[in-house]
Amino acid sequence: MRALVVERPVPVADHPLHLADLATPEPGPGEIRLRVTACAVCRTDLQIAEGDVPARRLPIVPGHQVTGVVEALGEGVDAWRVGDRAGVAWLGGACGHCEFCRTGRENLCPDAMFTGWDRDGGYEQAMTARADFALHLPESFSDLEAAPLLCGGIIGYRSLRISGIQPGGRLGLYGFGASASLAIQVAVHWGCEVYVVTRSEHERRRALELGAVWAGGYDSAPPVPLQAAVTFAPAGDVVVAALRALDRGGTVAINAIHLDRIPEFPYDLLWWERSIRSVANFTRQDAREFLALAAEIPIRTAVEPLSLEQGNTALERLQAGRVEGAFVLLPPGSAAG
Repeated sequence: MRALVVERPVPVADHPLHLADLATPEPGPGEIRLRVTACAVCRTDLQIAEGDVPARRLPIVPGHQVTGVVEALGEGVDAWRVGDRAGVAWLGGACGHCEFCRTGRENLCPDAMFTGWDRDGGYEQAMTARADFALHLPESFSDLEAAPLLCGGIIGYRSLRISGIQPGGRLGLYGFGASASLAIQVAVHWGCEVYVVTRSEHERRRALELGAVWAGGYDSAPPVPLQAAVTFAPAGDVVVAALRALDRGGTVAINAIHLDRIPEFPYDLLWWERSIRSVANFTRQDAREFLALAAEIPIRTAVEPLSLEQGNTALERLQAGRVEGAFVLLPPGSAAG
């Protein structure tokens, strides 16, 4: 089968993804094998390929927003059938018995495994996944539409929850890529006033089209104090900008697995019980809640399909900010649509 592999992290200009022929994997006990139909491209894939996020295993097949069809079952799997449609996301497994797993926080499990980081992901024609971490997809979304929901959508949803925003509240979104374009649809559905700060004029226009009440650049500030904010750009300066815009008691949630640094800032910005919280992964409960909500709203996804062979092109354009919504890689023979 065909796959894109990171053998060692290098700058995206040096094409870190190598096309390879790999043996079709066999599912182990408790696993399923998917025939991959689509895999959306995430900034974390770029960070793993370049080494900003240190490799857990090399070589590795990236990709953690995967849709596919179950084509083989491992021993002990009875919740799935061959021919079922399934999704695989970033959280690929957890121990199930540590303090965090027992208290509904499997996203913090010290032994958690991640798709495309610890185990091979979806930049290939077939992959295996733990059956109990695979996700049922809403029938209202095609595979092409569903793929971007499986990271940017789910983690964007968790970020909103971590921020503490309430229905009708004043919310800031800092950066407006694929994840933010999904999160804003949830926030608008909740009746929130959404204020978007992003460097791109094109992204500001899109934010207004999706329901933002105001959109500006990083050199401007929202016209009202924010009750909560979520940062999507992997830059510490953006965190400070969001903190500066917060009302008393507000929270900045950082939606990033990698951040360059948070620069020094005056304590007055944190005073009055403002807070900064990181968003680490997600739980299966987050995924189930978000996918049900996405179907209810319904969320609209903007996608640009590319062939699997164009994986390096997708990473280059993602790094340069030349993307509308999300890239979705289609393996040879895929009929995703």
